[in-house]
Amino acid sequence: MSLKIETYSNAKGGNSFFKALGHPLTVARAADLYARLRKAGKVAIYDPLGMAEGLQEFYPMDALDITAVYVQRVEDMGKTVLGHDVQAVTGLPQSGAGIVLVTAFDAGRLMDHIRHLVPAGVELLSLDELRLPVSMLTNPNRYLDPLNFATNFGFLRDGNGQHTRIVSCDYWSGLGAKTVPEVWYCLFDQSGKVLAQWQEAIPAAGASLIIDSREIRQRFNLGDFTASLFIHILGVARHDIVKYALDVYGDDDTVLSCTHDANAWPSDLFAGLPAPHDDETVVMWIQNSHPVPIPAHAVGINLMGSDDIRTIPTEIAPFACYALNVADLFPEVRWPQQLEVQAGRYFVRPRYEVHVKNGRSRIAHVNVERNDLVVDPNIPNLTQHLGKSYILPAPIMPVAQWQSVMQPNPMSTAQTDLPIAAIFYDATGVEVARHKFGRLQRSDSVAVDMNAMLAAQNAMLPSGSGHVELVYDFSDGGGGDGWLHGLFRYTQRSSGHIAETSFGGHIFNTVLTYKNEPQSYAAAPPGLSTRLFLRLGDAPLDTFCHLIYAASTPWHVQSDTSLVLFNRMGEQIAQTKISIPCSGSLHWRYSEVFDAATRQRAGDGGYIIIRDLTCRLFGYHGTVNGDTAFCMDHMFGF
Repeated sequence: MSLKIETYSNAKGGNSFFKALGHPLTVARAADLYARLRKAGKVAIYDPLGMAEGLQEFYPMDALDITAVYVQRVEDMGKTVLGHDVQAVTGLPQSGAGIVLVTAFDAGRLMDHIRHLVPAGVELLSLDELRLPVSMLTNPNRYLDPLNFATNFGFLRDGNGQHTRIVSCDYWSGLGAKTVPEVWYCLFDQSGKVLAQWQEAIPAAGASLIIDSREIRQRFNLGDFTASLFIHILGVARHDIVKYALDVYGDDDTVLSCTHDANAWPSDLFAGLPAPHDDETVVMWIQNSHPVPIPAHAVGINLMGSDDIRTIPTEIAPFACYALNVADLFPEVRWPQQLEVQAGRYFVRPRYEVHVKNGRSRIAHVNVERNDLVVDPNIPNLTQHLGKSYILPAPIMPVAQWQSVMQPNPMSTAQTDLPIAAIFYDATGVEVARHKFGRLQRSDSVAVDMNAMLAAQNAMLPSGSGHVELVYDFSDGGGGDGWLHGLFRYTQRSSGHIAETSFGGHIFNTVLTYKNEPQSYAAAPPGLSTRLFLRLGDAPLDTFCHLIYAASTPWHVQSDTSLVLFNRMGEQIAQTKISIPCSGSLHWRYSEVFDAATRQRAGDGGYIIIRDLTCRLFGYHGTVNGDTAFCMDHMFGF
């Protein structure tokens, strides 16, 4: 059963209430508040905004002697809250309680409204007792302002020859932050125990934000650890989402991998978890994102399209990390089968690791599976205005060095079938082949070797690389909901090292809009410009980027793209221009675009902003260690 608290909705966005309750610093404040409530004896609850049930999920009130629950809205009469039939707040004088708890933040006005109903000697409290210090609030006048809770979880591990690094930059200064933001961190070990808490300023506007497990280990005198890192950015502007890249690197070249941020909102469902090959072990890391345990059997996995849900028999402590070996629940599954995660809103988007018997490993993430979508009857008719409409673009890496594989992933409960096709483009923007998947059923798990498929059609990529676009194809019937997803797996031919990434489709580069597409980070749709973050690997690693200029309808013939290089302190070092044909792509390396002297001036810890005011590009990034290893994932923008 899912937690009965809203974490995110596509209509309203992220829910700050659950973040306020789940903040690590709130835990001790809640314990103090509940101690006062227990000491007072009988407690009356006034729930004018409907927050009591959410509070109960994180901080159960079972040990309190609750006499009654009162509400303000007449239309709420007849409801049951906390096991009590609610009463009109005008009945508060007859409660017999020694203390009244108003289950709301910023409750001064709400408390003033009922002071005349509170008998003399009865204490009146609210959730404002749980507030973070004013110094941690971007907007102290509105506690549940999303900007007060720009938070996320990171996965941090150090030991056994493996290290991790979280990399982002201060993008809030460029969005109007009044001062350079600071960051508050809380590091929980695998059991949920606090290893360290600290706060530090980002050193300059636009500077890199880097948390390296080796440095943290040394700073706090830690041994080997596997940990969940809570990140809270203080003093943000416009954007309350904390985005980053997570790198895994090792003491030898068998360990090199990267993945995306955790996505800050726990979900009911995730999907796109791959089954292992015979020589692989797949481990999904569950990071309990709340101050309450995940009950035994509350979380599980199932084969996509199957009702056979197998659950984790172990309770997972608050803020703890749990390593779920897929084979413990499904020993019989094998790639290309894929699994669905029954998450119950207990944790943020989980990462999974694939360990190969040859000693190599890789990390990637599953994606949020939507349960609020229905089949949209308008999508098959969008072609007359929006051409290909929804597109999921992914690289075909340089064929001489890499093998490329794709797998469609059902990513919403509405997707009982997937009527899709794949269009293959050379880097020059010329279509070279098509592949019809037909009307895939939800339980189908199909992986296509893109290089082999092109060879079977006698199709060539004259440029040596290109990209594929997954699109809807309703020629065999079926329906769509606009939430196309796929997993893309790449193998370095020289080493056998593998990386994989997954993402979803959007409408690209058309002035016409449909619902919230083409999506925009900064304003209402259409989003017709690009601002992507490219973190740079430190020597001896080189950095590569695969930019794709997908277009639902014909757009500008060429992109007008700038690559702006910054050093670790956010100072611009250099800028250069590139051009990508419409429906084309460009695979490039840092070492090829910026000369050695410029790279030396940028130094370690620098980054590139990919900017284009003429079109929306989609990008994938990674680092490469010669012919021995590489990593890869999709990029993020802001």
